[in-house]
Amino acid sequence: MSNWSGISALFGSEEGIGATIKAKIKSTVAAVRSSPRGVGVVFVALVLLVAVISTQWIDGELFLSDSAIDVSTRDQSQSQSHIKHSPPRPPPTPINFTCPSNTSIKPTCSKRITPTSPPSPSSSSCPEYFRYIYEDLRPWNATGITEAMVESARRFATFRLVVVDGRAYVEKYTGAFQTRDVFSLWGIAQLLNRYPGRVPDVDLMFSCGDFPIVYPRDYQDSPPPPIFHYNKDHVTLDILFPDWSFWGWVEVNIRSWENVTEEIKKGSERVNWKDREPYAYWKGNPKVARIREELLKCNATNTSDWNARLYDQNWLHAVISGFKGTNLADQCVHRYKIYVEGCSWSVSQKYILACDSPVLLITTPFLEFWSRGLMPGQHYWPIPRQDMCDPIKFAVDWGNSHPKEAQEIGRKGSSFIQEEVSMDYVYQYMLQLLTEYAKLLRYKPVIPKNATELCSESMACQAGRNEKAFMLDSMVRFVADSEPCTMPPPFDRKELEQIAREKDKFVKQVEMWEHGQRD
Repeated sequence: MSNWSGISALFGSEEGIGATIKAKIKSTVAAVRSSPRGVGVVFVALVLLVAVISTQWIDGELFLSDSAIDVSTRDQSQSQSHIKHSPPRPPPTPINFTCPSNTSIKPTCSKRITPTSPPSPSSSSCPEYFRYIYEDLRPWNATGITEAMVESARRFATFRLVVVDGRAYVEKYTGAFQTRDVFSLWGIAQLLNRYPGRVPDVDLMFSCGDFPIVYPRDYQDSPPPPIFHYNKDHVTLDILFPDWSFWGWVEVNIRSWENVTEEIKKGSERVNWKDREPYAYWKGNPKVARIREELLKCNATNTSDWNARLYDQNWLHAVISGFKGTNLADQCVHRYKIYVEGCSWSVSQKYILACDSPVLLITTPFLEFWSRGLMPGQHYWPIPRQDMCDPIKFAVDWGNSHPKEAQEIGRKGSSFIQEEVSMDYVYQYMLQLLTEYAKLLRYKPVIPKNATELCSESMACQAGRNEKAFMLDSMVRFVADSEPCTMPPPFDRKELEQIAREKDKFVKQVEMWEHGQRD
């Protein structure tokens, strides 16, 4: 093989190389052919030549790939040279946070953050459950929300939140259990940092209690008081808002939702579903609700086994032991998990769904802002509230004999909670809700005389050691660099009725399967 033939084999046929490049390569070969160092010099020279040529052919004629050189025609290269590429977006705007070095100095809230560039347009529609925002606010569509209505909700409220010109102020009325109010307010402070200048002026009352508050039967002759809350049922009119645990639950050592979901995802990958314990698992405090005590009766005994493995979580012992055995990421070792409500709803639902084990969800009337997007048979397996032991056993037996279908329920439930209830969507839900709520206000909010300004500095700099650590762990680091998702339209009555029918259809299907097995 000649030197030129070898080069042609390396870079492609002679006809496939541009005339100018051919000439330069051939002249280089000729120049070094007589060299005593032979072929080695040819390749060294070619490497240098390619480098020279690549600096000259900057208009796109020469393209290097892993295996060949492809030369475009002059017309094609000129056409490509005129393509205008969008300039790269600048990095997201960081959120600076500092506490006074002198602890005796009261921290002050910094100026409102100014993004370095306008946010990019939204590229996605909000998850379907965002449509329930319109349902929560429907009671005030006709009348709007007056200041008197907001004032009437004071008797239910833990605190009052007012946002004016992008800055937040809080007036506290009562204490809350543990640090529910603290981390709910911390979440609102993070929202203002993530979307500076985007949160509209609002005035609202917020309850941090367990049970829904506003029953329509009590307000037949007047509009109901608007109260923001963590949960409701199909009857009550509370306005749903994310609970405190999305930013961490200090008292039980559960980190922020963003960190926990990542830990649970890694934990669920340690053991394949088929290799997990073929039972339904639950661990929690049974003393907070009678239904949990009833659930414990479904534990295995010497004479009966309902395929359930249930454990009493003593939080006092957990605290003393340094929370040994409470890591949520280590609890994805059973094929099935059980969710059961607490005093009312339980924040544990999202952690239980985050494993890719199908969830046996004991029917509950209580709803969270995101749980309204769940569908039985798709995201979970329904278990009746009464006589639950046999249905639990049937569900596990069914899943073990239909592993493909069972794993699909687990996968969809986990994907829903990990992706559609990501922390990014939590903030977007908060923003969309407050935006729609503000549209209903019939007055301009003003700062209450007894309110204090709310911001990261005013909260974290004065917090205790553990609280501060959890706050910094869940603190927003950058301003959102894109617009929030686009809100889908409100539900119409027929759509809501159809959703209700679909849920009821699968529940009845499961009941038929169970009765068929018993018969």
